[in-house]
Amino acid sequence: MRVIGRLCRRCFSRMGNGQLMEIKMEEVITLSLSEVSEATDTSQAHSEVLIGGNSTGITILGKFLEAAIRVDERRYLLFVTDDIIFEEMLKLLLLDLAQGIIVEELTIGGAYDSGHFEALKVSPRSASFRFIGDTIWTVKVSASPTLKLPFSDPGGVNRPMGLRKYIDITANPAPAKADGSR
Repeated sequence: MRVIGRLCRRCFSRMGNGQLMEIKMEEVITLSLSEVSEATDTSQAHSEVLIGGNSTGITILGKFLEAAIRVDERRYLLFVTDDIIFEEMLKLLLLDLAQGIIVEELTIGGAYDSGHFEALKVSPRSASFRFIGDTIWTVKVSASPTLKLPFSDPGGVNRPMGLRKYIDITANPAPAKADGSR
């Protein structure tokens, strides 16, 4: 293992442009949401992302920030819910503050499922948490996009169509199906 400064090479990943970027995930409390518009019968709530109370210019769908993780010097991973009592879904959003965009998003949950986000554990390269049942979800964020294969995500995970992903997600044990089987 090669040491770069005081950090090991394992803590770095190459971006698409060849630059090394340190990935050392850590939970942060300086990031918050400010509701821009309330949810209606036909639309979700919209919230603006704030860091230290200052606007980032990024507006997201969602109302309640469950947790925020700083992935590297410019990217954050947000865990957001809508505060819907019997059909709560968890949205994971990867933000790039330097570009002011949502890089990737995915949702855990489905119709008539309800979960509580709990037991977040963050390590330098991944984060794990519980949501819906006894499943432990683990997410890893890469510095550059990887190939997204169809049907490679665990059951209950939905993400937009595309060929690339930054967020890799696994579930252990597999989420229960509607009939209780796995």
